[in-house]
Amino acid sequence: MAERVVLLTGSLAQPRVAKAAEEIADAFLEPLVVNIGVKVAALMTADIVERRLVLPEGADRVVMPGRFRGDLDRLTSKFGVPFLRGPDEAADIPDFFGKGGGPADLSRHDVTIFAEIVDATRLTLDEVLARARALTADGADVIDLGSLPDQAFPHLEAFIAALHGEGMKVSV
Repeated sequence: MAERVVLLTGSLAQPRVAKAAEEIADAFLEPLVVNIGVKVAALMTADIVERRLVLPEGADRVVMPGRFRGDLDRLTSKFGVPFLRGPDEAADIPDFFGKGGGPADLSRHDVTIFAEIVDATRLTLDEVLARARALTADGADVIDLGSLPDQAFPHLEAFIAALHGEGMKVSV
């Protein structure tokens, strides 16, 4: 028999919570989306939940929005089923139930990611190259050579040439 889990939400997040519920439903988990009758469920209090919640028959537990700050133990006592704090974002509900699709693919992005090498004027060429390689491996699209405006940077041209030689884009 499937576990019946109430996903308590408000009207603004209800469509996103319902979509997440569809993603996690299977033979072992029956998510029940319940709109408590407020716009933003994260802002509700335990008093509001006690007054408004009509627990669906056979509910095994209730998952509250992650930003809910009411007393979960009090609600557990009142309703006789465990109340848990879920994720902050509705999109993270599948991960909360162990049904996420794995880590997000960050290789496809439509922004340019700059990574600064702070105080590059104080580093050797080998140190700058090592940091730049690590930053590029972590997803940086452009390596920014950071320095203070009034600080001399006599080896700037050599640093830029070396980074370009490794196929990196550079900003200063």
